[in-house]
Amino acid sequence: MASPLVLQFGTSRFLQAHVDYFVAKSIESGLSSTPIAVVQTSSSLSGKKRVKAFNEIDYYPVRIQGLEFGESVDRTEWVGSVECAFEADQSWAEITELFCQRVTHVVSNTADNGYELSDSDQIDQQPPTSFPAKLTALLHARFSRQGTGVTIMPCELVAENGQRLKRAVASVAQTWRLSDEFLHWMDEECLWVNSLVDRIVSSALEPLGAVTEPYALWAIENQPGLTVPCEHKAIRVVDDLAPLEWLKLGVLNLSHTYLVDRWLERDALNTETVFQAMHDTRLRSELEDVLTEEVIPILQSMRLGEDVEGYVEAVRERFLNPFLEHRLSDIAQNHASKVERRILPVWQQRNGLDCPRLFACLRRHHLTSE
Repeated sequence: MASPLVLQFGTSRFLQAHVDYFVAKSIESGLSSTPIAVVQTSSSLSGKKRVKAFNEIDYYPVRIQGLEFGESVDRTEWVGSVECAFEADQSWAEITELFCQRVTHVVSNTADNGYELSDSDQIDQQPPTSFPAKLTALLHARFSRQGTGVTIMPCELVAENGQRLKRAVASVAQTWRLSDEFLHWMDEECLWVNSLVDRIVSSALEPLGAVTEPYALWAIENQPGLTVPCEHKAIRVVDDLAPLEWLKLGVLNLSHTYLVDRWLERDALNTETVFQAMHDTRLRSELEDVLTEEVIPILQSMRLGEDVEGYVEAVRERFLNPFLEHRLSDIAQNHASKVERRILPVWQQRNGLDCPRLFACLRRHHLTSE
C-alpha cells in the first residue's frame, strides 16, 4: 500500500483542535508519520471555505487558553497534520481512490444526526447522501478491490459510537442488498472502535484554527488488532470506556446541570457564565457541597478504577477558566431533560448513601417518587 493516511469526515473547529492537533503533535515529536485527508460531507459555505483553506495553508493556529496545573496559560500552537482536503460532492472519485489505496483509519465528527440514513441513498450516487451511506460505498469499493480492512474511530458524542456507526453501515449494506461476503469482510476485517472525546473548543479562527481549553481527552476502547494512528498524552487506550463515561457524566455534566439548577432557583441575574458562578460564594458552595458530600462518595463506591478526586479537580480548573464565556443560559437549554439524563443516573447509583441535595433537585423536576 502507498503511504498511509487518516480519512477524516468533518472540518469542524472541534476536530481542528482535537484529532488534527493530536496527529500534528505526534508527527512533530517523531512518534508517528500518518497525515490526514479531510472530507467535507455537507454543502455548507463555511465548510467549503475551510476545505479551500486546508489546501492552501500548511499550518493553522490553535490558541490554548485557561488554567493548567493552577497557572493561567494563553499560548498558540501550530497544526500542520492535514495533507489535503476535499468536498465530497465535488471529488468523490478521488476520495474513493485514496480510500482504496492509502487509508488505514477513519475518524469523524458529524452533526447530532450524523448517523441518520436518507431515503435517497443509493450506491451509485457520487456520493450517497448520508454519512453512513458514504462510508458504506467507500468500504464496498475497497472490498471490491480486495483491499484490507480499515479501523473506524468515530468521535461523535454518542454512547458506543463505533458500534452504532457499524449498525448504521450494516443497515445501508442490507438495504442495498450487498453480498454476505462484504458484510462478513466488514465485520471481521474492519475494526469499529468506541471512543469518548472531551475538549471545549470555544470559538473558530479564520480561515482555519480554533480557540480551546488546555484540557483534552480522547479515550479509545481497546480491542484485538487496534492500532492508533498517533500518540499524545491526552489519548488513553482503555479496556472499558464505562468508568470514564461515568466520570464525565457524574462530574462534568452533572456539575454543569446542578449549577444551572441552583442558578435558576436563585434567579441570580448578575451571574451569567460558569466562571462567574464559580466566583459567586453561594453557588460555588452549593456545587462544592454536592460534589464532596454526594457525587464523589457515589463514584468512589462504584470502584471505577479512576482517580475521582483528581478528575473533580480537573473539572474545577476548567470551570475557573477566565478566558471561557460558557453561558449558563446556554447550558440551561432543555434543562429538565438534562436533569433526567445527567443527575438521575448518578443518584440511582447511590447504593444506600444519603444524597439530599441530588434528591431535592430530582424532586423539583418530579423525577423521583420517594
